[in-house]
Amino acid sequence: MKINIREALPSDAEKILEHIKICGSETDNLSYGEEGLPITIEEEERFLQELLNIDNEIMLVAEVNGIIVGTANCSTLNNKRMSHRGTIGLCVQKKFWNQGIATNLIETLIKFAKDKAKSKIISLEVRSDNKTAIHLYKKFGFEKIGTFEGYFEIDGDLIDFDYMYLKI
Repeated sequence: MKINIREALPSDAEKILEHIKICGSETDNLSYGEEGLPITIEEEERFLQELLNIDNEIMLVAEVNGIIVGTANCSTLNNKRMSHRGTIGLCVQKKFWNQGIATNLIETLIKFAKDKAKSKIISLEVRSDNKTAIHLYKKFGFEKIGTFEGYFEIDGDLIDFDYMYLKI
C-alpha cells in the first residue's frame, strides 16, 4: 500500500468533508460525530485556500490509491508571547488504522512545526482511554501534562481528555 502525504488543496474540500463524516461515524475520539463539521464545501474551499498563504498553519491529507483516508493539521498561535506553541490534530479512517498513516502524518506535522512554523512546543488533546493513540504520541516523545475531566459529553457521559506536549 502506497501512502501519499501532501498539503490539502481547495479542490480537496468535498473529499475532506466526506472523510471527516466517515471518521466521525467510526469513533467517539473526535469533537464531532457522523454529522461531521457544520461547514459548506465552499467554506472549506476558502479555508484551505487561506491556509496555502499562511506560514504557520497546515492541513495535510493522506491518500491511498487517490482516496483521502487521513487528515492532520498544525496551527501555531499568532500572539507574540505564544507564537512558539502549536497544536496538532489528526484523523484516520478506521480501516486504515495500524498501517503507518498516523505515524507518517505526525512525522510530517512535527517537521512542519519545527522547520516552517518555528514552533518550540506542540500540544494535543487525546481521550484519556485512547491507549492506542497515547502510545503513538509517546513514541514521538509527547508527554502528558494534565487531564481535563469531562472534556466531552457523549450521551450523558463525561469523557476525560489528556493534554500532551512535545518540546521540539
